[in-house]
Amino acid sequence: MADKEEAEKTIAEDLVVTKYKMAGDIVNRVLKQVLEKCVVGASVREICEYGDKLLTEETGKTFKKEKELKKGIAFPTCVSVNNCICHFSPVPSEPDLTLKADDMVKVDLGAHIDGFIAVVAHTVVIGSSAENKVTGRKADVVLAAHYASQAALRLLKPGTETYTITGTVEKICGAYKCKPIEGMLSHQLKQFKIDGEKTIIQNPNDAQKKEHEKFTLDTHEVYAMDVLVSTGDGVGREQDTRVTIYKKTEETYQLKLKASRMFYSELSHKHGLMPFNLRTFEDEKKAKMAVVECVNHRLIEPFQVLYEKPTEHVAQFKFTVLLMPNGPHKITGIPCDLEIFHSECVVEDPELKSLLNSSANPKSAKKKKKKAEKAVGEVAMEVDAKA
Repeated sequence: MADKEEAEKTIAEDLVVTKYKMAGDIVNRVLKQVLEKCVVGASVREICEYGDKLLTEETGKTFKKEKELKKGIAFPTCVSVNNCICHFSPVPSEPDLTLKADDMVKVDLGAHIDGFIAVVAHTVVIGSSAENKVTGRKADVVLAAHYASQAALRLLKPGTETYTITGTVEKICGAYKCKPIEGMLSHQLKQFKIDGEKTIIQNPNDAQKKEHEKFTLDTHEVYAMDVLVSTGDGVGREQDTRVTIYKKTEETYQLKLKASRMFYSELSHKHGLMPFNLRTFEDEKKAKMAVVECVNHRLIEPFQVLYEKPTEHVAQFKFTVLLMPNGPHKITGIPCDLEIFHSECVVEDPELKSLLNSSANPKSAKKKKKKAEKAVGEVAMEVDAKA
């Protein structure tokens, strides 16, 4: 085990940081292109297929000379609408969804280069603009998720205890009369591992509080901070939407069915330990059958499609953060256009306000401070000269 720990590559190495940043740049570019496709009348399935195609193409352009280096999709494109919380990415045989005006759309996707993972999620409301603002509960939930994720970003630093982030997210959502989705986890990322040991839980119920241990964040760790917020009670439920995204586990079992063995061999070769969509298999019917035996023996685990109550709305913001010695470095996520959203709610807690007003980038804060000090110094010199 000691050897394994020593061999683990972290962002203490410059090349590892470079690979994370390259994956992050790809993810941000693809996210923007996918969001452009989210318009009235668009097919959710086609948007998901488009996102996955872009992720594969863009990662394929990197490290071309290193034939053995693995790269590609780290999380398949999902487009979850309105009360759908997460993981909606239908295969051709399953019902599609067509986007409508005023739909709240969450786009979630990820890429990796050499197993170094960058993930992102963003929320938009179809047809909204500065002239056509989002108001009411929809505005509340987007702003709650946005500010909660911004507060979490500022707390993502060595020495922070994970439950501090849990509590802060809950308080900010409370200011907007919203609830974080119960039990959702933000994971530490490691090479080829999207669900590392350290996790930050959202809105845990009593049982989850007992089971879920506290962790302390440390330098050179990487986190996928995922904030999911609802206008309802925050409890996700499965409906009859079929799971299409799975991930190989590290369990072993001798599969009985030949079709299952072939499927498992193909997914191991194609995807390794990264989450994948059943769409990537040519024979969807066979893949669906093989999945059953693989799931029953825990060789792969499903990413359930979860829902809030039909009248509720769910917003999501997710980004990837490197905990560098000079402070947290956010490598994914695009700005949220706050001008579009108008809510009657505000964060009034002085501590939370102070946290949100602090800089998320310690380096730029230092630069600003130095710049301000320099400016003050120059003014003082001018005054002295005139005197």
